[in-house]
Amino acid sequence: MYNLFREDIQRMKYMNVDAYRLSISWSRVIPYGKRSTGVNRKGIQFYHTIIDLLLENGIEPYVTIWHWDTPQALEAEYGGFLSRDIVKDFEDYCDLLFEEYGKKVTKWITLNEPVTYVMRGYDEGLMAPGRCSVWVNRACLAGNSGTEPYIVTHNLLLAHAAGYRLYEQKYKASQGGEVGITIVTFWFVPYTDTPADRDAAKRSIDFMFGWYMDPITYGRYPQNMVDLVGTRLPTFNDEESASLRGSYDFLGLNYYTAYYSMNNPNFDPEHLEYLKDSHAITTGKNELYYIYASGSSWQYLYPQGLQYLLNYTKDEYRNPHIYITENGNLPVN
Repeated sequence: MYNLFREDIQRMKYMNVDAYRLSISWSRVIPYGKRSTGVNRKGIQFYHTIIDLLLENGIEPYVTIWHWDTPQALEAEYGGFLSRDIVKDFEDYCDLLFEEYGKKVTKWITLNEPVTYVMRGYDEGLMAPGRCSVWVNRACLAGNSGTEPYIVTHNLLLAHAAGYRLYEQKYKASQGGEVGITIVTFWFVPYTDTPADRDAAKRSIDFMFGWYMDPITYGRYPQNMVDLVGTRLPTFNDEESASLRGSYDFLGLNYYTAYYSMNNPNFDPEHLEYLKDSHAITTGKNELYYIYASGSSWQYLYPQGLQYLLNYTKDEYRNPHIYITENGNLPVN
């Protein structure tokens, strides 16, 4: 997209595309992470050019503010999203974007798939910043898979709320836009039709989807997580809870796959890890039922899961306005 965006946008127009979702790189517009250190005007102009060209061709931009690329300068200074300090820097970054592009952009997405970032970056150590417990991944030089995912998610949620409330209080009246968040989740099918596995499926979706949806809808974490994670799960004070509650005008929903979920009676308290804290084992393989493998090691084809997820979201989270922001299949070839 960086060099060929003009051609790409012409192709979109030819295909009668009427909306396009793009991400802005925090480090491109604020190289050292803090607005007080200066902004990169060339980076700012690059996104003006893209947004203007989209609008000229009748394509509405949906702009994602953060898609996992936390500035390295903030990682080095205070550990990125491991620190509450990032909330103010994220708010300042949002302020810059709303100020620059708010007269052109009316659909903002604060965070994209925070659970993926947290799971891969702080539990498994497979994505930046590559932190985890060494017994999870020997390549990790630092981290704690039993605590850091919860700390990082907590700060991501507070950053989201700060960006949302900033727009609501400073820009919404004059710009008339909407601010949402994009969350990814799998659908979870009980491995067997037993109370234990039905409960496991509910815990699985609470630990992946409810972890974010409960705070931004109700201002608190799912009770399943409170009960199972205990003191490792941070808490919101009254002000934070109020700021989070109802902090989205729309929900961006990413859905790709479904997994079976079964109760795990053999929880290991000596090796605590976010991915095991739900006391559930998830798998895509069960020949008795109908989740089919794709061309990917992690994706199992279950299109009806999207319908179930939409109905679940409607019932559990006050029927929010939803955009399907990502969906698709990874074919064998």
